[in-house]
Amino acid sequence: MESRPLGTSGLKVSRMALGTMSWGSATDSEEAANQLVAFVDAGGTLVDTADIYAEGECEQILGSLLADLVPREDVVLATKAVARRTDGPFGGGASRGALLTALDGSLRRLGVDHVDLWQLHAWDGTVPLEETLSALDFAVSSGKVRYAGVSNYCGWQLATAAALRPRLIVSTQVEYSLLERGVEREVVPAAAHHGIGLLPWAPLGRGVLTGKYRTGTPADSRGASTTYAGYVEQHRTERASRIVEAVATAADGLGTSPLAVALAWVRDRPGVVAPVVGARDTGQLSGSLAAEELTLPTAIRAALDDVSGIEFGYPERWPR
Repeated sequence: MESRPLGTSGLKVSRMALGTMSWGSATDSEEAANQLVAFVDAGGTLVDTADIYAEGECEQILGSLLADLVPREDVVLATKAVARRTDGPFGGGASRGALLTALDGSLRRLGVDHVDLWQLHAWDGTVPLEETLSALDFAVSSGKVRYAGVSNYCGWQLATAAALRPRLIVSTQVEYSLLERGVEREVVPAAAHHGIGLLPWAPLGRGVLTGKYRTGTPADSRGASTTYAGYVEQHRTERASRIVEAVATAADGLGTSPLAVALAWVRDRPGVVAPVVGARDTGQLSGSLAAEELTLPTAIRAALDDVSGIEFGYPERWPR
């Protein structure tokens, strides 16, 4: 698997990241082990988790695998903080106290003395940004964190944070796919201006771009579960159906899967470093790993750009 620099930092990561949100819930520890081994064997390095996933069990599973199965030095370990984990003054949020408490908890569950990429999971408007960024500064200077990033920041939030602490933030994780291109209005230009790499989450349109929902809702899919039905339903629209059909047509023409087409499209968008791909099992992950071999022809990429295009207006495209 190819590697790319994370923004303008010196850190290089695989151009696909392994997402672990399902570990500890839909994915047990044995299947998680199979996924991690398959990912690393394919040349993958960037593994992404968060303190809130499965109430911390996800980090514990990943930590046990790094201790017993995959060498720690073979993995670029990324986790997140800010989401509320417990009640109390330090149980969530982006205050200095809450963030550093969360970091210590993540290190303990992961069984490591540092993480390679520590990300703010969301914007916290109740805390002065200067205080939040000072916690990132301290975490890096202490050696507990090697690089810092953010997640789910809009354009002005990302640009403000980057301007306050130049070169501190090296990545931003945002939803980005053929079905969700809104980040191209403000986030993508802000990231490019400040040398920040994009890590798209839900690069497969929450599963919709795989084509599994073209004729209905499979019983074993997220769309059929009470927990994730609303999450998937957001992308089951008439516009989405047109895009999914275009992806399926492209896949037929290329002799590959809709999953591979959708993943290759977002992977090679300007500014993108590594889409974060999650899977319930190793079979699903194998489909994503196969996309590494695919580069979309210019004509197909242009057709997908056209069918999925979003409107730009004032001031994003002014002057013209």
